[in-house]
Amino acid sequence: MTVDPEQLRLVLYPDPILREPAQPVGEITPEIRQIAARMIEIMREADGIGLAAPQAGLGLRIFVCDVPPPPEPLEPEDGTQAWTDGPIVCINPEFPESGDARTPFEEGCLSLPGIRGDVVRPEIVRMRATDLEGKPFEIHASGLLARCLQHEADHLDGVLIVDKFTQMSRMKNRTRLRKLKGG
Repeated sequence: MTVDPEQLRLVLYPDPILREPAQPVGEITPEIRQIAARMIEIMREADGIGLAAPQAGLGLRIFVCDVPPPPEPLEPEDGTQAWTDGPIVCINPEFPESGDARTPFEEGCLSLPGIRGDVVRPEIVRMRATDLEGKPFEIHASGLLARCLQHEADHLDGVLIVDKFTQMSRMKNRTRLRKLKGG
């Protein structure tokens, strides 16, 4: 695979790559590191907290996220992590475990401008992934970080927030979504 990371751009719905399952990343090469760095730039340029490779036009199982702490952060009492200390790169993520409690929360997506709606997700998740050094790591996440990790991982499977919207959110966004499709 030869990709010029500088050519990567934010991909908008209905681009077909957003619906294609991404392929696992094999060896962590300098090119993969450059792609990750460019993805972080794209995410920041768009004022996002996460970006998956398909959103940058690449069908690879990699995403980045940078979830800032709230203005008055309180450490979660359950030992989970609710934000990141700067951007993280997650390669070939897996979710071996999630909590039983599920809550709706409004989500948006950089690839779906102007579309926001409620998505029901587990409040707590455990994610395993590989970092840019090829080392495995695990995050036990809650709050906005848990939601961001799940949202970005969905992109790697070709799943968008509109697929998971509550019925009310689907109805609320029907016209906007049709406009994005060009219809």
